[in-house]
Amino acid sequence: MSIENERKLLADVGRRIRAIRAEQSLNLDQLARLTGISAPALSLIETGKRDARLTTLAKIAAALRVSLSALMDDTSPGPDTKTKDAPQGYDLGDYL
Repeated sequence: MSIENERKLLADVGRRIRAIRAEQSLNLDQLARLTGISAPALSLIETGKRDARLTTLAKIAAALRVSLSALMDDTSPGPDTKTKDAPQGYDLGDYL
């Protein structure tokens, strides 16, 4: 995954967290109390400046009463769906 794609993923997940939090009328301090994650750390996650661990995202999802998958992009194709531009196979030459 390229650095640009990583940044976009972090920003997208952060936007979803912020949107769900706002829908539930929670501020950062309230979500911090519910998750045990500091408000500044949550802010960095919401702005895409911090790469949250899976366990951190699970805590956030539980506190917001949504599934972990709700924080991820659910419009991406599943493993059985191929896009026309998807490369076929893997090139592991750089890793050997």
